[in-house]
Formats: sequence, structure tokens, C-alpha cells
Amino acid sequence: MHRVRQRLELGRPLTGTVTLSDPDEAQRRATERLLGRAPRSGGSLSVRLDTVDAVLRRSGASPDGLAAAVVALTGPVELRAETRSREERAWEEAYAPLGTLDAELSRWAERIRDDGLVRRLARTPENAGPLLEAAVRALRALPVSPPVSRATFAARNLSGAHALDEGTPLATLVLSGIRWLTGFPEGSGAQWRREAWASAGLLKDDVSSTALTLNLRGTPFLDAMADAGDPAVLTLRTLTRSPPIAALTAARSVHVCENPAVLSTAADTFGAACPAMVCLQGQPSDAALTLLRDLSARGVGILYHGDFDWGGVRIAATLARSVPWRPWRFTADHYREAVGALAETPCLSGPPAATPWDPALAEALAECGVRVEEEAVLDDLLADLGQWVR
Repeated sequence: MHRVRQRLELGRPLTGTVTLSDPDEAQRRATERLLGRAPRSGGSLSVRLDTVDAVLRRSGASPDGLAAAVVALTGPVELRAETRSREERAWEEAYAPLGTLDAELSRWAERIRDDGLVRRLARTPENAGPLLEAAVRALRALPVSPPVSRATFAARNLSGAHALDEGTPLATLVLSGIRWLTGFPEGSGAQWRREAWASAGLLKDDVSSTALTLNLRGTPFLDAMADAGDPAVLTLRTLTRSPPIAALTAARSVHVCENPAVLSTAADTFGAACPAMVCLQGQPSDAALTLLRDLSARGVGILYHGDFDWGGVRIAATLARSVPWRPWRFTADHYREAVGALAETPCLSGPPAATPWDPALAEALAECGVRVEEEAVLDDLLADLGQWVR
């Protein structure tokens, strides 16, 4: 019955022979009774469809023949070509919102139609239509400046604050569009996704992300901390709602380090006289990137130092994708000098990474195979800062 129904769905005539390669005993007996055959043995069972049709008509079991019997037993049959045609029309209607996008996203719209991304995410055209409408609404509102949290943006522009939560089809689709909108490079992983969202001004949240600073001024809080020579912690919320503009326009340069011990020791050593500093505390947070972008946009030079290891140079490369910086004792010559001064030489581990600001640094790291943490060159960093002391 299943094979006959398939033929009807394909629009093929119910003629010729169908064969069941491994029939059970019940199937053999049913066929013999229907066709009036004597019992047969053998590995397969073959039946001529026009013979079955004739038997059904002649016996009155199905006066209209085999096709009518299949419909009566299994339900209406629809031609697959008609089903496909109707589905394709439904998909075309679902894709209609893409036609309202600006020219800069038209190629992205073509790509997601061709590569099947929407079909994989939505599964059906009924789901795809609302999904694409929401994605287009979000992309038409991007990028945003100043940056806002993803939840705030979603609450303002979409169905609710959680509309762009990680892992949702809408978040996947919008992030794909953002990459085309901002030219953000391909990648993977949570850190890459966070940076990709941030490239369009959408941040994870505006409270948990912080930036550790020293002697930046521009607000009553920062001024008080700078007068005391103490480090200050700024939230992303503060930096996007009331940035320390006075500090951003007054400083000529800011020293950026990877590890808090460097900034803390600088505060202990120089206090209020220390030049302005920002600490990334590992991978740069949204708050740190927002602060450094604002500094750079106002002509402040960014001087950067990090750990001499593969993780450290990846952090530096991540920072470089968001803000231009110059190396602060972070070149191949400084690395070789630091290795020569070490009492112990901890082994470098992990996959290599490029160092575009000084290609010789990556070569030196691979050659020496030694990890040099910032704390190991702290005296040199402090000596540099001392030259800038007010």
C-alpha cells in the first residue's frame, strides 16, 4: 500500500510490477487470497498492479479501482510536485521582509536564502516569516551609538528583553547580519560572539562588565579617586551614560596593561602622580573596549603591554580589532631582553598566534619557547611609567 501511495504522489500510473523482497507469511497469504493464487515459496513476492486494480473493480471491493482503494484506506493523496510548489510559494512569502533591507545588506539576504540558514533555523515558512521580520527590524536599527546592552536593545526594538538571548534562532540570524553590516571577521566561541555583537554596539549587559582604571578624571568619583591615587572601577553603564569626557579630552596617552598587579603596584609606587592607566584583567571586557574606543576617538594614544605568551598576544590582537594601539615594551627585542633576565624559564604552551604589530615577536616566542608574565618585568614597566610622572 505504501509503495502504491508513493506512485500516486509522484503522479506515476499504477501499472507494472512491485516486488516485496522479504515478505512475511501474513503478507504472502493476504496476496494469495486477494489474487486467488496457489501458495508459492521463494524469497520475494511480486504483484502486478493492473491485476490488483482489475480484481478490486471486478469484485466490487473498490469499484473505482486501486487508486480509490488507496485513498479510502490511507487518506487523500496530493501530488508531491504540487506540495513542493505550494511550499516554495510559502517560502517566497516568508522571505519578503528581506526585500526591505538597504543595499549594504542585500548580499547577506541573498546568501542566507542560498545557504539555507533560515530554513535550518525556522524549519517551516510559517516560522520563517515572523523570524525574518524580527531580524530585519533589528538590523535596520543597527549599529547603535552609544552602545547599549543587548537586552535593552531587544526590549526597545523586538518582542522583549530576551529576544536576542544566546542560542535563539533570532540571535543567530541577527548576528549573521551584523557580520555583514560591520565587516567583523569570521570566528567562533563565546568571546568571538561577544566581540561581534559589540561591533554593532550591542553589549552583553551594562553592569557586570567593568573597567579597572587609575588616575582617570572627569567625574566627581574619578576625581576623588585620582586625588587619592587609588584605582577605580567603572561599569559599562557609567561609561555609556556619563563617560568621563574631561579625562578623555585631557589625557595625551594612557598605558594599558593585562594584569591587575601592574596597575596596583603603579598606584602604590606613584599614587596620584602616576600617568593614566587602564587594566584589561585578561580578555578585554565590553567596558574596557568602550572606554578605550572613546579615548582613541578623542586622540588619546593607547600604549599596551601584556604577558609574553600565546594567550597574551591573542589578547593584544583582540584589542587591536577594536582600537589602535602602540606596543609598550611589547616587542621581540623587549621579549628577548626579558627572557635573558629570568632566573627560571617557564615553558610556553598552547597554539602559536600572530603578532602583527611586530611579526618578529611571534618568531622569538616560538624560538625561545619561554613564557614571561607581566609581573616578571614589573620593574621595567614602573621605570617607564616613572618617566611620565607629573
